[in-house]
Amino acid sequence: MLVFELAIILLASKIAGDISIKLGQPGVLGKLLIGIILGPSVLGVITNTEVLHELSEIGVILLMFLAGLETDLDELRRKGKAASLAGVGGIVLPLAAGYLFGTWIELGFYESIFLGLLLSATSVSISVQTLREMNKLKSDEGTTILGAAIIDDVLVVLILAFLMGMAGGEEVSFSSVLLKKVVFFAAAILVAWKVVPWLMRFLGGLRTSETVISAALIICFLYAYVSDLFGVATIIGAYIAGVAISMTPMQHEVYQKTETISYSFFVPVFFTSIGVTAEFIGIGNHWMTAVILSIIAILTKLLGSGLGARLAGFNTRSSLRIGTGMISRGEVALIIASIGLQAELLAPWMFTVSVVVVLATTLVTPPLLKLFFRDAPASG
Repeated sequence: MLVFELAIILLASKIAGDISIKLGQPGVLGKLLIGIILGPSVLGVITNTEVLHELSEIGVILLMFLAGLETDLDELRRKGKAASLAGVGGIVLPLAAGYLFGTWIELGFYESIFLGLLLSATSVSISVQTLREMNKLKSDEGTTILGAAIIDDVLVVLILAFLMGMAGGEEVSFSSVLLKKVVFFAAAILVAWKVVPWLMRFLGGLRTSETVISAALIICFLYAYVSDLFGVATIIGAYIAGVAISMTPMQHEVYQKTETISYSFFVPVFFTSIGVTAEFIGIGNHWMTAVILSIIAILTKLLGSGLGARLAGFNTRSSLRIGTGMISRGEVALIIASIGLQAELLAPWMFTVSVVVVLATTLVTPPLLKLFFRDAPASG
């Protein structure tokens, strides 16, 4: 029964997060691990239902919305060069390594490229939460990671469209996909500048309860929905919505109330559901492939994005922090893997391996961030 499962998820995630913190690790690590334990791979207490998936989607949307509310737009602009280099570096190296690994295990040309593209994906939701716990989200490295993730998402989607067209999986025009992305970001920025402040004032002035937070959530969900329509990850739309509202006088009130809604229910469901989705059926014959590919996935993001940050002027330790923040593949890679499975660019056994790789990159990100940010000054 759903309500019982939700009660178990909330209780277990809070206890697991507390234990993780007591052991010197970010709380999010415990929440991810408890999801694996509760899920079908171990105890089978929680099942991966469509309703749970939708609730977890709201959780990650709200998490990135909060990240947008905390973002200093001027600082984000100043880190544009570093974010661009880190984003591109985090694509080039994983793409090349994934392709070479694919050819080594005798995958076809397009399948090998797709594997490289899968390794190029980034989802910073785990990094965002870890950085928030450590009070480092507003640091130079945290701002750069957020910017690099946006660039990474756009470029990966463009390459995916080009690959699908070349492989004959879908009739997609590269130029039309590029145009859609340009239109989305141009419209998103224009609406954030001209419409969002007016809409917040209008809806916030309605004579009913909690109008300000309702207005903010309406804008957040609409941005997430429209971004998905344009082929951009929903978390990017939610992040832009948060940045837009951060420039209004309601920013503080929206942040406080959204944080309460998110962390009391939706965000714990999201983190736990990641572990619940992990299924290891059929991995026995391919465990070595999963191990090697996981190592490649971790190192290529760490070094690729880290090198990009280093070229932009960050010192070695800060570059490693940025590279680490880009490691987690999360829900973005799972979506791409599903597309590849449907288009027959990813064999069923390779899809299972990919799920393990996504889980591995997600689990290593919090402790690595904790390690590399050790002794770093807290952000403002």
